[in-house]
Amino acid sequence: MANHYQNIVVAIDGSQEAEYAFRKSIDVATRNAGAVLNLVNVIDTRAFEAYERTSIDSAQQTSEEMLNRYKAEAERQGIKDVKLAIEYGAPKTVITKELSNLTGADLIICGATGVSGVERFLLGSVSESIVRSAKCDVLVIRTPE
Repeated sequence: MANHYQNIVVAIDGSQEAEYAFRKSIDVATRNAGAVLNLVNVIDTRAFEAYERTSIDSAQQTSEEMLNRYKAEAERQGIKDVKLAIEYGAPKTVITKELSNLTGADLIICGATGVSGVERFLLGSVSESIVRSAKCDVLVIRTPE
C-alpha cells in the first residue's frame, strides 16, 4: 500500500543535495495530487552571534531570494500549493520539532549532506537528526555520482 502524502516539508539550504531534494519533492508532490509543498530554509542563528544586524538581514534576503526561485520553479512544474518558510535557530531542532509539528508534515525531504561539513563532523548531520527524531516519514536524498 503506497503512502499518500499531503503535507511535504523540504529542507533547503543552498547545497547541491538540497537542490536534488527539491527536485525529488516535485516528483513526490506531482504523484500526490493536491499535496502542499513547504519549502523551508533555516537561518542558523548560532553563526550570527558575533555579527551585527545587517548580517542577519543579508541572510534573510538571500533566503527569500532562494526560496522564491524554488517556488517559481515548483509552480512551473505544476505544483499549485507552495508555501515558503524562513525560520531561525538550529536547523536540526527547527526542522524536526517545530516545523513538522507546525505544518502537520507527513513527509520531510532533505539532502544527505548540506552546507555545513564542520558541524556534521562535530555534532552529526542535520539529516541524521531529522531521521532520528521526526514524527513522520523522511526521505534523504543523495547526490548522484
